[in-house]
Amino acid sequence: MSKRLIVITGASSGFGMEVAKEFAKEGYPMLLLARRVEKMEALNLPNTICEQVDVTDKNAFEKAVRKAEEKYGKTDLLLNNAGVMLLGDIATQDANEWKKMLDVNVMGVMYGMQIVMNDMKERKSGTIINLSSIAGVQPFGNHGAYCASKFGVTGLTRVARGELSAHNVRVLSIMPGAVTTELLGHTTDSNIIDGYNEWKENVGAVNITANDVAKTIKFMYQLPQSVSLREVIISDTMQDA
Repeated sequence: MSKRLIVITGASSGFGMEVAKEFAKEGYPMLLLARRVEKMEALNLPNTICEQVDVTDKNAFEKAVRKAEEKYGKTDLLLNNAGVMLLGDIATQDANEWKKMLDVNVMGVMYGMQIVMNDMKERKSGTIINLSSIAGVQPFGNHGAYCASKFGVTGLTRVARGELSAHNVRVLSIMPGAVTTELLGHTTDSNIIDGYNEWKENVGAVNITANDVAKTIKFMYQLPQSVSLREVIISDTMQDA
């Protein structure tokens, strides 16, 4: 195929699913990864392999990538999208929720980068886009561990960019503000969920969609390899924080 392999984690919903739909429109071969494989298979996208993978399992993650590469060639874009958001007060939140966020949101991203970056360095081409968050550059109440994980993604993306730029490999990050996806549903405290939704209504952050973010990700990737749109903060125009 003239188009190269796209690997998307967390592709069963939200940004990942919308990105998959966008790239499918242009005939890209894809590997979609998530724990809910039936959600991805239901999309029935052409030239697409769907694998049930938890990104915290590096061996399974790498095995799936190598399987797709055998069929479609080396990964040209890795979108590290898989993530969880478990909001809570630092003083009272279950520490297991902190660990889950750090494992998925940080370790999963690091695993993905390591799986593809050496081949990209050798080819002197390729793109890694990491899904951070506006919470990866500024703090929000009840976002302690989530901010820690997303500040982590922002930092490690900057480090990786410095390590790979000399090899003509792009390492980019996109940082969405409040967008309606399944992410908030991970939070176990109903009062925090209600407060978050009330905040969204108050600031007017209700019109931007996951597809808006997906189209932006595709734009970042489809720029020439020599153009690095390093960091993009994207939010509803009416979100002022």
